[in-house]
Amino acid sequence: MSASLLQRYASVNSKLGHLCTKPGQRRLLTTPHSSPKARRPFATLSAVAAVSVAAYTLGSIYPPSALTILFPRTAPPPPDPTSPESIAYTQALEAKLQTLPLLQSLRRQPDTDDWYEVRPYKNLPEERRVNSLSGGALRGPGKLALHPLARVKRDEAESYVFVHVGRGLCGHDGIIHGGLLATLLDETLARTAIANLPDKVGVTAQLTLNYRAPTIADQFIVIRTFLTEAKGRKVTVSGRVEDLNGTVLVEATATFVQPRYAKLLNTEALKQAMGEPPQSPVPVHLGDGTLQPK
Repeated sequence: MSASLLQRYASVNSKLGHLCTKPGQRRLLTTPHSSPKARRPFATLSAVAAVSVAAYTLGSIYPPSALTILFPRTAPPPPDPTSPESIAYTQALEAKLQTLPLLQSLRRQPDTDDWYEVRPYKNLPEERRVNSLSGGALRGPGKLALHPLARVKRDEAESYVFVHVGRGLCGHDGIIHGGLLATLLDETLARTAIANLPDKVGVTAQLTLNYRAPTIADQFIVIRTFLTEAKGRKVTVSGRVEDLNGTVLVEATATFVQPRYAKLLNTEALKQAMGEPPQSPVPVHLGDGTLQPK
């Protein structure tokens, strides 16, 4: 290569170097390395990925209630109530009911003699059970697996009703249908109201509900009822649905009236469905120690 060409090449290379270098900046002839700013996006993505994996893992083990509601786990359909598995399940559920801390606490209260317990629908005849919504169609494992347990004040002014609601009673999967809760409230409030009507027969005139929180399926709930006012053929009652932690799920008020044709109706069937209170102990006559009919 001629000397003139070498000089021109060196001149052009020098000019390019000056153009690519800022004033006061030292030029490096080595291969450029990636700057910390170039590596920062990769570090951020790695951190986000690690946090996401950890959150997913924790959420799977301890699912938050909101995510449980939005993305419930799929449940199998209700089983055959006559299968050995269903019978064993129902027996285990009954044992769990009897050991619920709230129920045991109520049984230990000083005023326990002022209350009685009854199981609505338990003595309902088969010919009536097959055509009953709560006593028949909705009964069975995965639905209303147990007969309700009602703990009722003897003056019929207040009650606790324990009910287990299964996965077969849902609207949104995993959440008990609001209409089913309305039915349960209607019937438990009716029991308190009818007990305070003259002829022990009544129909729903008005039922008002306020849904406060979702009712998760496959749990025991407690329905509390209170007598508000009894006046002739009209009774007003109030109530609420709670979980075992005392969280209010639904609030309700209702008015029941006794129809004018009440005396023409057969009240025995209604008593069988509601569950009659046990007979009071027969007093002992202290004079001769014999039992006297009450």
